[in-house]
This record gives sequence, structure tokens and C-alpha cells, in this order.
Amino acid sequence: MNKIIRHTRSVCPVCLRNLPAELVREDTGRIVMEKSCPAHGAFRVPVWQGRVDWDAWLLGREPLGEGSALRCPENCGICTEHEIGTCCALLEVTERCNLRCRFCFARGGEGCAEPPLDELKEAVRDIVRRCGSPLLQLSGGEPTLRGDLPELVRFAKEAGCSYVQLNTNGIRLAREPDYAKRLADAGLDIVFLQFDGTKDEIYETLRGEPLLAVKKEAIRVCGDLRLGVTLVPTVVRGVNDGDLGGIISLACRLAPAVRGIHFQPVSWFGRYPKTPEEADRYTLDQLMADISEQAGIPIESFMPSRCDHPLCGFHASFLLEPSGGLRPLSSITHSAHSRGCARDNREYVARHWRRAPEEPAPSAALSEEMDFDTFLYRLRHESLTLSAMAFQDAMNLNLERLHSCSLHVYDKGRVKPFCAKYLTPILPE
Repeated sequence: MNKIIRHTRSVCPVCLRNLPAELVREDTGRIVMEKSCPAHGAFRVPVWQGRVDWDAWLLGREPLGEGSALRCPENCGICTEHEIGTCCALLEVTERCNLRCRFCFARGGEGCAEPPLDELKEAVRDIVRRCGSPLLQLSGGEPTLRGDLPELVRFAKEAGCSYVQLNTNGIRLAREPDYAKRLADAGLDIVFLQFDGTKDEIYETLRGEPLLAVKKEAIRVCGDLRLGVTLVPTVVRGVNDGDLGGIISLACRLAPAVRGIHFQPVSWFGRYPKTPEEADRYTLDQLMADISEQAGIPIESFMPSRCDHPLCGFHASFLLEPSGGLRPLSSITHSAHSRGCARDNREYVARHWRRAPEEPAPSAALSEEMDFDTFLYRLRHESLTLSAMAFQDAMNLNLERLHSCSLHVYDKGRVKPFCAKYLTPILPE
């Protein structure tokens, strides 16, 4: 018998009106969101497939309080109902793009607006004033189309941003190593590289071009410059959900240039090819189960976020073994009382995604022993982090999750949760 297990609020996927919603556990163990709009009818969407224990994963989080989130996300900005500070602040530096991807939250390439550098510098100053010393993600469009991007990176570090991360498809980095060096010399910390799989047909389907060789060259260039690279696959059912193990295997071979993989199950906002059906939905627990099966990783290795809402993502850390395998360093045995803050999350990201400075290996690293110094060395130089962010769209938006978002977008003088900024209607076909 189906059972309502949680009350929350969401939006109508057609008109974006704020609505009450229920999370319902079906007999199969699957959990769906149900909601109804007076103008557009009833909607239901799967949010959990039952591959991981839902109750344990929630870390004892309390549901939305009565009377909460009644005006979200209309005119959204960080308000008194928001529960967490800014870990990562995203700044769009251009609408231009050198690709036309089927899935794009920012609709890259649909416009040509490019704010002048002075305007972007003032935005960085405002971000620091509002958010403290965040990790700043420069995004677009394709941010590397700006020739002055290195100057903006240098300015951001001088203005007080703890770390600067570049969200890129990697094309210019691969083709113009001197440009990549200018970014590295300016203080760039992390390259967040669009990387959807190990086969060109995946890129042809999702990005319109065979890009695997370009992606590998971008990684090589960044590796030579000691820029930490995090691979970012957009995971789409029937396209690359069977290549997760392949991506992990390749990342292990490309370490230490590659420091992590940040999986993003596809969401329907911005630009997408068609109205999603129920079978298109790819939930966070399904992603964990598929990674576990394809890469031979114990599912207990994955831990929910202690900064954002547990349903927003996972992380897992591993030591790289000489045989090519992964030794888990994390466990699902966590506590609901160990929730971190945005600053802690930011430092976790920096430790795992940046390249550590060069240093001599301890003598024990050349033997079978593993003393504490050797462990720390291997953690800095011979480790890999797997993580994920399950973005929300108008069908599955859960305002309980939105209240715990630490990924914020700077938008015309306001700071907004990512899924509120990019929320778009899903119009019926």
C-alpha cells in the first residue's frame, strides 16, 4: 500500500506556482513526488528508486516546518528562511559558447551578451561582500571565450575569493596551451571539465561533436600546469549511464592530473531536447547503484552531503591502488549531528580537487608500509574523489532541499540558490 512519508512544497511544472507536495513510498520501495495545480492538474515524478535506504540517507533531517517556503522560489534570493551560507558562488561571464549542447542549464550560445570586465570585477567585489570568501566558479556560456579571463581570475583572488574554479568544455585549453598557462599563472585553482564519457558517440549525441581527444588533451595541458581537473559528466539514461565505470577507470589512469569526478544526473531546465517521461528520470540512488555495479565500489562508500541537503548529492574518497583499483576512505556510517557548514564544504572541495604542491615522497611510500606521513602524502597525490549533484527541475523541485543549497548564483546584485536561478517551466508537448 502506498504511504505518504513526507510533506513538502514544490511548484507546478507548467506555471511555476508554489504548491504543497507529498513524498509517497510505493509498495516497491520507490519514492515519488505527487502534487496538483488547480490550473494544470496532477503531477507525479520518481525521486528515489529504493536502491539505497531512504531513511538512513536522510540523516534524520526534519521536514519543512508548517508555514515555511510559501513564497519560494518566486523572486528568490538568500533570505532568512535559507539555512546555509555560500560554499560556491557561480558567476556567468558570457552567454557565448563554441558548442550547442542538447542539455544546457544556461542555454549557452543562445545569446551574445558579455559583461564588460569592470562590471564583472564589481560583481566579484559584491560576491565577497555578501558571501565572505567563497569558492568562485566562473561559468557561462563558455567562459574561456573571453580573452581577459586570466585578469578576472587574478582579480578574484586578490579581492578575497578563497579559490577560483573554471567551468569549461576544455576546447580552448586543449588548443591554446599558452592561454591555459595564463590562467594558471593568474591563480586558477580548479578546472571543472565537461566530460561525458569515454566514447566519441556519447559526445556526438550530447554535444554534437566527437570531443574525446580534445578532452584528453585539455587534461594533459592542465596536468602539465599542475591545475587540478575534476571531470563533470552529465548522466543521461540510455546515452552514458552504462559508461560510468569506464569514466572512473579512465580517471584513475589520468591521475594525478584528474583529482575527481562530479556526476550530474540530467535535469530538465534551461535547454533540453524533449519533455521528459518518467523513464527518463535518473535518481541519485540509481546513480550510486550503477557506479557500485560498474566500478566494483561498495555502495557503503558513498556519503550524503553534510552541507547541502542529503538528497542533493553524495561524495566518496579513495586512495588509488598500484593495481589500478580504489581503496574507500569514506563510509555510510555517518551521524545526523555531524552536519558541516559552507566553509567546511569549501575546504573539503579544495583539498580534494586542487593539485597539491610538488613534494618528495616519504621513504615508506616506496615500500609496503603505510605510516601516517605516507598516508597523508598519498591522500594529497594519489587519491580520487567521486561526488554528485542532483539538480532539481520544475517537476521534482523540493523546496526543503532548496532551503539547504550552498551553491549560489550571482544574478544582478542578488545571490540565488542554483536550482532557483535556472528553474524553467516544463511545458507539455
